[in-house]
Amino acid sequence: MLTWEQTPDELKQVLDVAAALKALRAENISTKVFNSGLGISVFRDNSTRTRFSYASALNLLGLAQQDLDEGKSQIAHGETVRETANMISFCADAIGIRDDMYLGAGNAYMREVGAALDDGYKQGVLPQRPALVNLQCDIDHPTQSMADLAWLREHFGSLENLKGKKIAMTWAYSPSYGKPLSVPQGIIGLMTRFGMDVTLAHPEGYDLIPDVVEVAKNNAKASGGSFRQVTSMEEAFKDADIVYPKSWAPYKVMEERTELLRANDHEGLKALEKQCLAQNAQHKDWHCTEEMMELTRDGEAPVHALPAS
Repeated sequence: MLTWEQTPDELKQVLDVAAALKALRAENISTKVFNSGLGISVFRDNSTRTRFSYASALNLLGLAQQDLDEGKSQIAHGETVRETANMISFCADAIGIRDDMYLGAGNAYMREVGAALDDGYKQGVLPQRPALVNLQCDIDHPTQSMADLAWLREHFGSLENLKGKKIAMTWAYSPSYGKPLSVPQGIIGLMTRFGMDVTLAHPEGYDLIPDVVEVAKNNAKASGGSFRQVTSMEEAFKDADIVYPKSWAPYKVMEERTELLRANDHEGLKALEKQCLAQNAQHKDWHCTEEMMELTRDGEAPVHALPAS
């Protein structure tokens, strides 16, 4: 469910398979592993890029996609997670879930689904245990960070060549609020596994989940890389080989937002949004510009989770 729960060898195997599939696809060689079957998607938050890339991946392997709309399923009538997970798994080879809105709940829900599938298979209810894919939770966005790592490996030639490379994961201004923490957390949690020098930059108060920051520190020590935190975008960009500007909401704000969402407090959410937009507006200088890019090692090192200018 989280990249830092996998071994380096397991992560490398995923990258190798992805590279092989890309090479086969480029030569118009079939990559179908399945002759039939379904890949289920459960999007509990809005999605464009992940929704389409997941559908494309399923199609590439020979699976059809079926999106589960919980509001139109028996879940809306009280069916349990265990019952639903096992029922749809009779027909599925993969289940992908996005659940990033509620801090402290998304990854827990995925684990609940996974436990239900394990039990269903163990008890002989299911003939096979479908793969469970984290399409973004409140803690990590592994499909995004692994795609980024795959591109970096291709760009720099190998994972070995990434050792010692400086990557700046930096907050950037956006005229919106409530963006999940999982993208920056996914980056610092993954890139520190491969000996990179990772700098996390954000204004005062825009902290990530403390436990994930500790994971990044421990990863860096184990891999021979480094991890540091700064409160200056310029300092992070200075001599960076890779920069990753991305907006996110402060950890404390996401905690408060989760409480308000659970309470269905619309007025409270509006007040929080107004407060956070005003707070964001104080940091409009946190912006990736041509001048900022000139601070990097070669001026050509941007990575971003979506097409943005």
